[in-house]
Amino acid sequence: MGFFDFLTEEIAIDLGTANTLIIHNDKVVVDSPSIVARDRISGKIIAVGQEANMMQGKTHENIKTIRPLKDGVIADFDASEQMISLFIKNIPALKKKLFTPALRMVVCIPSGITEVEMRAVKESCERVNGKEVYLIHEPMAAAIGIGIDIMQPKGNMIVDIGGGTTEIAVIALGGIVCDKSVKVAGDVFTNDIVYYMRTQHNLYVGERTAEKIKIQIGAATEDLELPPEEMSVQGRDLLTGKPKQVQISYREIAKALDKSILRIEDSVMETLSQTPPELAADIYNTGIYLAGGGSMLRGLDKRLSQKTDLPVYIAEDPLRAVVRGTGIVLKNLPKFKSILIK
Repeated sequence: MGFFDFLTEEIAIDLGTANTLIIHNDKVVVDSPSIVARDRISGKIIAVGQEANMMQGKTHENIKTIRPLKDGVIADFDASEQMISLFIKNIPALKKKLFTPALRMVVCIPSGITEVEMRAVKESCERVNGKEVYLIHEPMAAAIGIGIDIMQPKGNMIVDIGGGTTEIAVIALGGIVCDKSVKVAGDVFTNDIVYYMRTQHNLYVGERTAEKIKIQIGAATEDLELPPEEMSVQGRDLLTGKPKQVQISYREIAKALDKSILRIEDSVMETLSQTPPELAADIYNTGIYLAGGGSMLRGLDKRLSQKTDLPVYIAEDPLRAVVRGTGIVLKNLPKFKSILIK
């Protein structure tokens, strides 16, 4: 292997429904929305990541924006492969190379994923020159990224709220003891907001605007200690067809998201009820850890804490917890061999 080692580059990928992150040499070198824009006529990819994200909802018929991943799994194999390949080509350190290096990759996947979906991820990576591709379950990666020592005989509960799926897992001894993967996450929140604006305000807003609302004033409960200011939202009036603007407060968003958050709460409760008693005792002491972009929703930690009567902690930089964990696994492959899915 010796000679090829210096031709092999190591990368860690968090292939997410909403964002894709890549770590190379301990640095996050790619952090972009998982979206590509394709020219309908030539079939070529014209933009990827942030650039394609700007186009979303603003295209004419010759351009189509595609989100290759849906609910945490690959929905459009072709587009996902081109997207991964473009992201890898954009890594500054790999641009200087004369020929594309062989890649050793660790990629994370949702825990509720089927065999076929797993193969799709693997093949996507092999097609972009991945010589060794290792897979790791997302809640595992999140736990490692948060800084939990997962090899200990101690129970820890992770709730990772991503774009497509919410992953709930109880982890001990380097394995997942019980887990639940629900397809209620960031994307569903965004659609809830679109629906709420339509039904309550007769205002038709696009997905990007809804996402902006979610980030700027989104909330999980109506009683926040530090409420965000009202936000003005522009869209199309469904009655007159004219563009119009309305003022929205965080309370309305809390109402809009209530049902979806209830579903996440129920899944957390269900996972807790399946936890073996010894681990439940551990979780009583350690609490619940939140990771993923969805955990940044104002008041969500408080709401989960009231529901479960457990302390709830948000990971620092929750958007990158998973990719950080994947990066740590990549650096210590022999140590973490047992938790990888070959």
